[in-house]
Amino acid sequence: MSNRLPGVRRLTSVRFAVGGVITAAAVAAGVALVALPLPSHTADSTLAIAAHPPATASVATCVGPVLAAGRDATRAAQLTDAAPAALTSAAVSKAASTDAATSTLAAPDVTGGTGPTTLRAAPVDGEPADIAAATSAQVSADDLAGFAASSCARPEMESWLVGGSGATGASDLVVLENPGVVAARVTITVYGAGGGAVPVAGNAIVVAAGTQRIIPLASLALREDNPVLRVTSAQAPIRAALQTSLTRVLVAGGVDQVGATAVPDTDLVIPGVPVVTTQGGAGESNVPTSLRLLSPGADAQATVTVVRDGAAVGAPQTVPLQAGVPLKLDLGGLATGTYAVRVSATAPVTGAVWATSGFAAGSDFGWFVAADAISAPALVAVAAGTAPTMTIVSSTGEPQTVVVTAASGTGAKTDVAVPGGGAVTIPVRPGEVYRIDPGTGSVRAGVTYAAAGAIAGYPVAPSASAASAVTVYPR
Repeated sequence: MSNRLPGVRRLTSVRFAVGGVITAAAVAAGVALVALPLPSHTADSTLAIAAHPPATASVATCVGPVLAAGRDATRAAQLTDAAPAALTSAAVSKAASTDAATSTLAAPDVTGGTGPTTLRAAPVDGEPADIAAATSAQVSADDLAGFAASSCARPEMESWLVGGSGATGASDLVVLENPGVVAARVTITVYGAGGGAVPVAGNAIVVAAGTQRIIPLASLALREDNPVLRVTSAQAPIRAALQTSLTRVLVAGGVDQVGATAVPDTDLVIPGVPVVTTQGGAGESNVPTSLRLLSPGADAQATVTVVRDGAAVGAPQTVPLQAGVPLKLDLGGLATGTYAVRVSATAPVTGAVWATSGFAAGSDFGWFVAADAISAPALVAVAAGTAPTMTIVSSTGEPQTVVVTAASGTGAKTDVAVPGGGAVTIPVRPGEVYRIDPGTGSVRAGVTYAAAGAIAGYPVAPSASAASAVTVYPR
């Protein structure tokens, strides 16, 4: 068996990001899937038909450059590019080698902004293509400093953003991107201390086709310490993300670009959570690691387990959740290393973990979101950065063997033994694209960067080409 990935053509190792477009047919198809009512059907399974929709173009949109606000003293709300985004990407088709075209979204809210990249790969011989892409950026300035890394993602009709703050010292931004040819109308529901509500600034936001919109988080969640956002779109799917940064007494305390977390579920897994410092402890103000958790629809009990290697670390914590009100749970007291966080709840929940390298000048932080299950081979791009790792988390109680294959060079293959219910962290190369084959089971995985002044990470997304057939019930 060859170690090379079939049908892989490397697009670039690391290059500056440009943006993108999507065909009208793809957008129309996405809207139709959401808008059409589910057909009625009888219990007679003989009437069920498994239908495979025609393959459409695969699309991945990146967050774009790191942005800075207020650098012009006469225009405090003005946004400008602070650091370009370096892109790593590749495209794969089951049928043949393929390429992904790149183009740039307009950034009208950013003065002189270069805009984010969108990548688009057409089907090959009726088979959809997979795109793996991720970006990273390093900023070092008096008003903004740190390292950010995020994966480029498919546009969606619904996204959940967990991270950021509307409190003093935060300068956070909601990033909305529409790579299509139809304008999107976006609604942002903010969950905070008073529950969930749609603020005036979050209602009927128009994101024109082929553009990026930037909404200050403070205009949506002013004075909210632990906001969670539900972003829904009508007419066209969008890519939603957060840029979050922090200043402590005029000292820049880090920056991150945060993609959407997994949709609410009764079981969440957050892979690749780094602990770089043990400063602070449980119940102290300077806790280096904490979990933000939300049950949007109902009161619930959530059990949180921290996992490293093949075993849980410490006793699980069970906490009550009030419907619609985010909870912050301190995870202090952990030794340095890389962990996974599991959440099991009595109602669907969503969440993310915040981790920092410290609380003084030169420190950085990152948000680590919940990952979706990977049950078929998937691609992941490792953005440029120092000493990245990949954490793979078991989805079952049985040991699993996961095959990780590099897409370039010799196509080096690694068999990773993942203990049942446990997690394994392996080194990966920056600027590389990997194929993760979970075999007959499923796993969750994430890429992590963890250094004194550079903390970031993002989950591995399931393959778009692995989508199952749509079951149709004739009337």
